[in-house]
Amino acid sequence: MTITITPEKTTNWLGVAEELSKDFATRAAKHDADDSFVAENYAALRKAKLFSAPVPAELGGGGASYADHTAIIRIIARGCGSTALAYSMHSHLLQGLIWRYRKNAVPPAEPLLRRIATEELVLVSSGGSDWLDGSGTLTKSNGTYSFSGRKIFGSGSPSGDLLLTTGVYDDPEKGPTVLHFGVSMKDPGVKVQDNWRTMGMRGTGSNDIVIENVTVQDAAVSVRRPKGKWHGFFDVVSPLIFPLVAAAYVGVAETAREIAVAQAQKRKDDPIVQSLVGEMDTELLAAQDALAQMTAVAAAGHVPALATSNDVFKRKTLIARAVTRVTYLAMEVAGGGSFFRSAQLERCFRDVQGIRFHPYHEKRQYQFSGRIALGIDPA
Repeated sequence: MTITITPEKTTNWLGVAEELSKDFATRAAKHDADDSFVAENYAALRKAKLFSAPVPAELGGGGASYADHTAIIRIIARGCGSTALAYSMHSHLLQGLIWRYRKNAVPPAEPLLRRIATEELVLVSSGGSDWLDGSGTLTKSNGTYSFSGRKIFGSGSPSGDLLLTTGVYDDPEKGPTVLHFGVSMKDPGVKVQDNWRTMGMRGTGSNDIVIENVTVQDAAVSVRRPKGKWHGFFDVVSPLIFPLVAAAYVGVAETAREIAVAQAQKRKDDPIVQSLVGEMDTELLAAQDALAQMTAVAAAGHVPALATSNDVFKRKTLIARAVTRVTYLAMEVAGGGSFFRSAQLERCFRDVQGIRFHPYHEKRQYQFSGRIALGIDPA
């Protein structure tokens, strides 16, 4: 399929996403079957300037709104869940930079945002390694750090330009301290492994990234926080991260629903099929509503607060429950044919399982929310 896009003139980002999603769908099964990274899809996203679409227009970006950014991911996921999820990892890092830019945070985010707009840089997250505890070791000498570590879940790493990550510095006065900074994916000390062999979301390229003795300048550190403790940083980023990530899974569930309803047409007079479809649609609405509520908070420019983070994680659990139930019911609706890979439903079923492993996992979220309700520090 040949796609003709003039991104410098378009503001219809959802239309661009729709066109790309249809193309991505034509090879989603192949990437799933051979565990290959969606490299050509990333190239198409870059050509369409979707990596810079949300960068403010005054910095040279596309000026897409947060709500549109979430919708872009959801639309892409209907064609290829792996592409959407990998792109969501770039996206949440980008939205964090945009938040910093609008708040005039130090160090300033403007130079990097301008580079993203000009060069269509791809950001890589190491959030799977780096929640409260961080990971990797920083050794300080003469005002710089030497950084080594191994990062997991590096989605998009085969096409990445900049890893936004953390390391742990054993501060002689403050104790173990997590520092946030960027590392070039082109640095000789950065090696992307080829070890992403998984149940679902097989095309995300979420390989381990090994870092050995990479230099980090003290001035490049954007956040310093105590290791293992809840910090105001998380109240900033949590409402920005999870609508974007959840959108990928909601999009996959929407595709599962469409496939199942089409497959069930021959049995639409069966009362059991009718009931299953009704249950499936009810679960899907629950996921869509929770996503809409989370998106609205971030789109409105949230004021960082623990209560807001708590609501985000509760809704993330609700979405996870709902989308996994949707794909289960979609297979029930379609019947035995859903067991064949050619029907695509089993891939949807496998792909949505990934939502269970993003922070917070369901049981951990219950503890987090319960501690807040009881007036205890969340972590």
